[in-house]
Amino acid sequence: MAHLDSSSNGASAAKSATHTLRSLPKSNVFTTNLPADPAFPTPAASHAAPRETLGPRMVKESLYTYVRPEPTEEPELLCVSPRALDDIGLTPSEAETDEFKEVVAGNKTLTWDEKENTEGGGIYPWAQCYGGYQFGQWAGQLGDGRAISLFESTNPATGTRYEIQLKGAGRTPYSRFADGKAVLRSSIREFVVSEYLNAIKIPTTRALALTHCKNTKVIRERREPGAIVARFAQSWIRLGTFDLPRMRGDRKLVRQLADYTAEHVYGGWDKLSTKLPPGDAKETHASASTGIPSSETEGTGLEEENRYTRLYRSIIRRNATTVAKWQAYGFMNGVLNTDNTSILGLSIDFGPFAFLDTFDPMYTPNHDDHMLRYSYRNQPTIIWWNLVRLGESLGELMGAGAKVDSAEFVEKGVQEEEVDELVKRAEGIIERAGEEYKAVFLAEYKTLMTARLGLKTHRDEDFDALFSELLDFLEAYELDFHHAFRRLGSVKLGELETEEARKDVAGRFFRANEAPRQEAESRERIGKWLEKWAARVKEDWGEGKDEERLKVMNAVNPKFVPRSWILDELIERVEKKGERDILPEVMKLNLDPFAETWGWNESEEERFCGDVPKYKGMLQCSCSS
Repeated sequence: MAHLDSSSNGASAAKSATHTLRSLPKSNVFTTNLPADPAFPTPAASHAAPRETLGPRMVKESLYTYVRPEPTEEPELLCVSPRALDDIGLTPSEAETDEFKEVVAGNKTLTWDEKENTEGGGIYPWAQCYGGYQFGQWAGQLGDGRAISLFESTNPATGTRYEIQLKGAGRTPYSRFADGKAVLRSSIREFVVSEYLNAIKIPTTRALALTHCKNTKVIRERREPGAIVARFAQSWIRLGTFDLPRMRGDRKLVRQLADYTAEHVYGGWDKLSTKLPPGDAKETHASASTGIPSSETEGTGLEEENRYTRLYRSIIRRNATTVAKWQAYGFMNGVLNTDNTSILGLSIDFGPFAFLDTFDPMYTPNHDDHMLRYSYRNQPTIIWWNLVRLGESLGELMGAGAKVDSAEFVEKGVQEEEVDELVKRAEGIIERAGEEYKAVFLAEYKTLMTARLGLKTHRDEDFDALFSELLDFLEAYELDFHHAFRRLGSVKLGELETEEARKDVAGRFFRANEAPRQEAESRERIGKWLEKWAARVKEDWGEGKDEERLKVMNAVNPKFVPRSWILDELIERVEKKGERDILPEVMKLNLDPFAETWGWNESEEERFCGDVPKYKGMLQCSCSS
């Protein structure tokens, strides 16, 4: 049974991180409990087959195919995340071994031996089968087209189980017309952002190692060097994993997948979310969320919720919490399709992602997103749209209510005379869940923004007077989103006692040498906001607590952010200039972004943490990687 770890930072495992890849406890819970590709039902069958016979092709009535990585000629290990090593439970010296380098390059499989596993057992690599809605349209079967999971490992110190996977390790049955490879530029981007999001406590998949496949050339917009990211997550199941069997009418597989998710990903049915209790700040009522008066639902059984509804609630809450964190920290995924939305609410599958530079709610980092579907402001709405699709997949199970385990329902599904009641109940559940999604999102967002502004408490008026007004003037004057919070922490209350003094402080929010004249409307507006903010700080902190407040604010407002221009420079220096030290050095900032200095190169540190260079802000890139 997997144990959920929502704040993985390595601290709990640090004293016990003594394992090698070989000695780590390993498992294959996913492949043991879910149906395999019927064409290659055992590891032995897949291993004996020539790679070209595995696909690409349509795969039905299953959730994965056994498939091994393609060998990598002369791999070059570019970087390893020490935080990731620690969280998995690996000793730091393991990253220096030849075995580690061969495993993360796809050249060695630790868990399956052809001679010892002739009966078809053993832990063997696999690729997951799933579908998805892309840009709002059903795209059919997708799957792990270039990702291959090696095994599951459990950190003995924390009890957390991870599925370790290689991205860019070759073709699978789900590669469609592609090559199963990943390019170096996108791999650098994913390696950096995965570990950064974890460092700022946003749920995310993780990155262990980055390998340069120097003899592999990959065709995308141009001919590019290949790479492999060794990455891991507590689960790689997506909302799109449910989409595919639902669209195929495979109700047995939908139920099997739901049971697996509850029992092995969420840790058991007893761990799932229930209705919020009356009086809770997040409580929502049927009459408010469904548009149906309470008298029409109470006592009818339509409000009845079974365990599959609790599973749906759990998935909703985790995703609502994660997207609130994205909004509070200015992160955009760029392609929030259902196959890029995690069943655990993890940030997953990083394509044209970006962090805001200046605050522009209409910004999208995806240059193919002409309708701005995945822009910053739309992320909460799109995640809910995706969750409604999941609700449709689980609709029959949720709508069945107490009859969900009856032999007749399990075998035959809903009977014709019960369809209307089942549909009405399922629709009501989804609508009520939508209100819960909003409530959880807003509660988390308010908590984070309150902390980022250095306040200890939240008042209802703070949302308009402080949160909204801050974002409004950041947008109006094209000010840096991240610098605003970090610089606010260093403002002393004694500097805000007069109108002129507040206007002086307002200049700190502008780019160096670009602050407007003292009498400018922008200084006056920001000054008025600072006055309101100072009043709230005094209420929460009292007088003379500037240094203590600064320390608290710096702990939630990162100084370093891996902006698009920084990632582009990293790619240029690693790929084009052959620099091999720059990535490990920048990872020091990346893994400890709240620090003031990192003991690297002072001028480089300040440059990477300073103003965005002219014409390099709010960049866009493609989905291609």
